[in-house]
Amino acid sequence: MTVERTSQFRWLLIFWLFVLSAVAYLDRVNISIAGTLLASEFHLSKIQLGWIFSAFLAGYALFQTPGGRLADKLGARRVLALAVLWWGIFSALIVVVPSGFRFALFAFMSLRFTLGAGEAVMYPASNQFVARWIPSSERGLANGLIFAGVGVGAAFTPPLITYIMLRYGWRIPFVVCAALGLVVGLVWYFIARNTPEEHSLVSPNELAKIKAGLPISSLAERPKLISWGRMLQSKEVLAVTISYFTYGYVAWIFFSWFYIYLAEVRGLNPKASAIYSTLPFAAMAACSLLGGLVNDALAKKWGPRVGRCSIAVLALTLAAIFLIVGSRAENTQIAVFVLAGGAGALYLSQSSFWSVTADIGGTSAGSVSGFMNMGNQIGGMITAVSTPWIASRFGWTSAFLVAAGLSLCGALAWLFVDPRKRLDTIAP
Repeated sequence: MTVERTSQFRWLLIFWLFVLSAVAYLDRVNISIAGTLLASEFHLSKIQLGWIFSAFLAGYALFQTPGGRLADKLGARRVLALAVLWWGIFSALIVVVPSGFRFALFAFMSLRFTLGAGEAVMYPASNQFVARWIPSSERGLANGLIFAGVGVGAAFTPPLITYIMLRYGWRIPFVVCAALGLVVGLVWYFIARNTPEEHSLVSPNELAKIKAGLPISSLAERPKLISWGRMLQSKEVLAVTISYFTYGYVAWIFFSWFYIYLAEVRGLNPKASAIYSTLPFAAMAACSLLGGLVNDALAKKWGPRVGRCSIAVLALTLAAIFLIVGSRAENTQIAVFVLAGGAGALYLSQSSFWSVTADIGGTSAGSVSGFMNMGNQIGGMITAVSTPWIASRFGWTSAFLVAAGLSLCGALAWLFVDPRKRLDTIAP
């Protein structure tokens, strides 16, 4: 008697989404490292550099919801492959802006806005993939692994971009990032499929396990998408969106300003800043995975509300405490490690946001998570401009304290979330 093998192909695809996630953050964070030299060459102020950062987030925020809907209709395979091609083109185009160009600020803002619009589909499409491929009991870990790519990509960015930038100038890193993205996007297109039924490498046993962990509505051949009206009437959707807004405000301080903060406020040289600025992102990667594992374990034992929501409340509260303590520390090394702990604590909650939107969104997980992630990017867009403004008038400690206060508000919003209230529930 032969025992039929059970494949684990879904985890290979989740791993490749982790790789795509890392490359996506390499593309978006590279400008924060190259920003000092770019601003010097084009005579841009810190406020104007903040406008360039915000332009990316504006495009990213505006196209989250339509990007998620597009993924729901066309599937994650094609949408992500086309998106990576888009990233590569508009990341590379930054290098063609000539030195001394009169409208350089407008050009950089336009290119970053367009890049943000293309990157907007990354996580809604990933969540749509999770909703179709990953049983509910494994979604915390799956999302934890995908978003660990954020920390890994952002952690590699400072030393990699600094190394290339100091040897070849600030333009070459953008070409390298674009080429890397095109390679991983091409691999994704060849190995991925929209549903497990379409993939020849998924064994019958694995397919049966996946189907057993999905809701009935997700198994329909032609699932009906949730209306925007129903989505906006859900207190769960509104609560996680508000919370993710505060999350984005805090996270983008690290993505946009932490390297510059270490160099100009804490007095570190470029190499030291590059090394120390990797710590928050390493903490993000580790805690994203840890949060996903704990999320699934608690949900399995105590139910989805405890598993998904309690860790989010705890994580956002801890992040606020770390930000308050770290920003007030006089010793630079202590401040860096404590602030990095705040970034890690924040990412303990990452799986909760995306697992809940996959749970309640079902067949429209891309649309729901896209709407939620729009809130995140609006928060990031605001912090890109408000953080240097607050810091210049009231000091960097005040900028971190504002972020801490918002993090506490984000924790409170989770008290209104019940992951069991699905939007696409149908009678069996």
